Amino acid sequence: MTQFGKSSNQKGKPSYFMAILGVTIVLLFVGIFGWLILNASKYTEKLKENVEMQVYLRSNIKQKEIDSLKNYIAAQPYTRAIEYIDKETARKKWQSSGEEEFNTVLGDENPLPASINFNLKSEYVVRDTMEKIKADILRHEIYVQSVNYPAQLVEKMGPVLKWILGILIAFSVVFLVSSIVLIDNTVKLAMYSNRFLIKTMQMVGATRDFITKPINIRAVINGAISASIAVVLLFGIIVTIERLFPELTDLRDNGRLVLLFLLIIVLGIGISVFSTHRSVIKYLKMKLDDLY
Repeated sequence: MTQFGKSSNQKGKPSYFMAILGVTIVLLFVGIFGWLILNASKYTEKLKENVEMQVYLRSNIKQKEIDSLKNYIAAQPYTRAIEYIDKETARKKWQSSGEEEFNTVLGDENPLPASINFNLKSEYVVRDTMEKIKADILRHEIYVQSVNYPAQLVEKMGPVLKWILGILIAFSVVFLVSSIVLIDNTVKLAMYSNRFLIKTMQMVGATRDFITKPINIRAVINGAISASIAVVLLFGIIVTIERLFPELTDLRDNGRLVLLFLLIIVLGIGISVFSTHRSVIKYLKMKLDDLY
């Protein structure tokens, strides 16, 4: 066993180094692509959550009734953020948008109604769902004058975002499969240089478990090293890009990012062990002459 360890270390160092390097590069690209998918998904959610519904209130409504309606909307599962806009605030927003002053048209009269504006959670930004929400709020006709939202934008946004995400997911699946194949081939090349050592141990009477166990352990270590290096490099790339483009920081979801890192580690170790074990078994079954 000691002889095997020394021999494998001496003969296997170059191939193991290249295997670790190759797997690290593939895992790094998997991580970068995964990060792009996460950012695209998060950006899609942000776009949807920016869609605002505006509940315009009747002029004779009292503050108690406003609070009651606001609390009702805030308590609904679809509400992400809510804000009450009184008539004076509505006037200031109108003026800040560059529109004509009221004084030049209507004197001191303010025709803008007070409103309750709220944003929906991303999963509720669907035309049919928003129409149901609108109908539910309009039932409070004593308080509510009208309910508006950018219907055309919502109608166009859904299919376009689904199409973009669908393409990204399709590319990610193809890239993931390709990455698994590349890792598998890289590990096979590393084991190819040790095929005579594996066969020699079998010929002197070593059992299959005796031969495969230390090699599988080495595969776990190599996979963990590759994945760890890839995760560190990926995190460094993410931090650097976010410093260059601070707006990307808002898209970061630490929970999903941790899951991506775990996926990289599992993928690195899993494929390394699977490919290594399969290669060893293959060489154990081959005749000595077939190894040349």
